[in-house]
Formats: sequence, C-alpha cells, structure tokens
Amino acid sequence: MSDHKYDSLKLENQICFPLYAASRKVTSKYRTVLAELDLTYTQYISMMVLWEHGELNVKELGERLYLDSGTLTPVLKSLEQKGYVERKRSSTDERVLNVTLTETGLSLRDRALSVPYEMASCVSLSIEEAIELQRLLNKLLECM
Repeated sequence: MSDHKYDSLKLENQICFPLYAASRKVTSKYRTVLAELDLTYTQYISMMVLWEHGELNVKELGERLYLDSGTLTPVLKSLEQKGYVERKRSSTDERVLNVTLTETGLSLRDRALSVPYEMASCVSLSIEEAIELQRLLNKLLECM
C-alpha cells in the first residue's frame, strides 16, 4: 500500500534533480570540448561575457554569471596567467577591479567558434525545444 503523503519526496517528482543531473552531464561534456582551448567551463563562460562586452568590473561579471567574487577571483587569475585578460583597479575607485580582454583573449574567440556547434550536436533537442528550454531556465533564474 502506497502512502501518497510522501509523494512529494520522491526523486522522480523533483524538478531540482533533473536540473542538477543535466547540469552535471552538460558541464562534463563541455569539459571534453573545452580541453582543446585549455579552458574550464567557468573560464569559458567568463570569456563569453567578456567577448560580448569587452570590459566589465568583477561585480558586473559575477552578476551576469551568477557567481560570487570568491568563485570568480581564481578563475580570473587563471585567465590572466594564460594571457587572456588583464585585471586593473579603476582609476576613479580603487575598490573596483576591471577585467579587460587582451589581444590573445580576443583571438581565442575565433578558436571557440566551434564550441556551440559541437555542444549542439550532443543534444537531441529540436531548435524549438532548445529555445523553449532556455526560456524556461531563464524564467526560473529570474524568480530565484
């Protein structure tokens, strides 16, 4: 005999679990694809934001990536060591740390062009399904 009052505790009834599992699997696949670029997933998404905006301060970058500065700082240090970004204190407010792309970091964008296509080939969703999934995930992020 089944006790329905515990149905809400079943793993199969959780939205969090498929999100968690899918995130781990996708990030793992990215790890393989990004190895050619010598980037981690977090470094890659940081570079994508910088390719789009050119320069941001650490706070702005963290807000766009949903990352705190404690997570972002080692990522940016590593990208700086690789010669992809420069971190400089703002001339108007030394508490603000700006991150800018170097020429090397900008040229990496051309090498990264294949990444979205390689990842899309691993996902068996139609374009419409992928767009809907992205819309729903963004909606979830907005309300959290």
